[in-house]
Amino acid sequence: MPSFLTRKTLGGTWGTVLLPLRPDDSIDFARLADELDRLAAVGLDGVYAHGTAGEFHALTDEEYQQVNELLAERCAGLPYQIGASHMSVTTCLRRVELAREFRPGAIQVILPDWAPPSPAEVVTFLERVAEVADPVPLVLYNPPHAKTRLTPADFGLLAARIPALVGVKVAGGDAGWYRQMRTEAADLPVFVAGHTLATGMELGAAGSYSNIAAFSPTGAMAWQHLMRTDPVAAREVERRIGLFFAEHIQPLAAEGYANPALDKFLAYVGGWADIGTRVRWPYRSVDEHHAERLRPIARTALPELFPAP
Repeated sequence: MPSFLTRKTLGGTWGTVLLPLRPDDSIDFARLADELDRLAAVGLDGVYAHGTAGEFHALTDEEYQQVNELLAERCAGLPYQIGASHMSVTTCLRRVELAREFRPGAIQVILPDWAPPSPAEVVTFLERVAEVADPVPLVLYNPPHAKTRLTPADFGLLAARIPALVGVKVAGGDAGWYRQMRTEAADLPVFVAGHTLATGMELGAAGSYSNIAAFSPTGAMAWQHLMRTDPVAAREVERRIGLFFAEHIQPLAAEGYANPALDKFLAYVGGWADIGTRVRWPYRSVDEHHAERLRPIARTALPELFPAP
């Protein structure tokens, strides 16, 4: 069983669990098992379930538990985290209780969303979540679209007040933002978007819950290795990833496709597992034929992400 993560041990590239869906929106657990086997075999630093890309917002508690059970079974030898994020605080706490029983490396949560909490209420919320999760540590996901956007000073306060908090997932920032984080919350690992990881690691990020691992798990790890051995080359890959996203992914976002749809689309372009592009109602799915058209384009533009077997 993987051990609990700490502020010293949490880092690297983590792959997200995506939900293969049947035409009726039910989860295809046979395909999910195959996906988890593939994720466990490629050398990722860890795997996490129930992030945004895992459509946590659309799961019943029964489905939540079924995914957790399969994750624990198929990734028993690999560090894994379970997301308990939810817009409802009562649902969040219930899912923390359910996740705790699997003793994952950490449990991920977001802040309450409907009524943005005050700074004092953020502390109160995380103290209660940590109490319910004990002894499993916490990772706080504070995405760009969160109604309560935390500052480096806020993270420093939480790091001091919530010992169970072992990491944060954020959009990142410029060099000045990272300097503030080193001043305010020096021991708190910062996870940033996968497609900006080369720059992020140079500035002080610890890793990523990675959309690039959704695109190509093997390629994400090859790119991380390049970050450590040849940072200049890794930044050049990041530049080309940015160009590819600007040309092929951002237009889809501009058309209104949600992030889970974009992550599944990337996985389908990558072609590493039978996941499909379908997302749950009411969200729209990107057409699979569009992804198939992009496969050769992606491999030509970003060969580093598609290394030969």
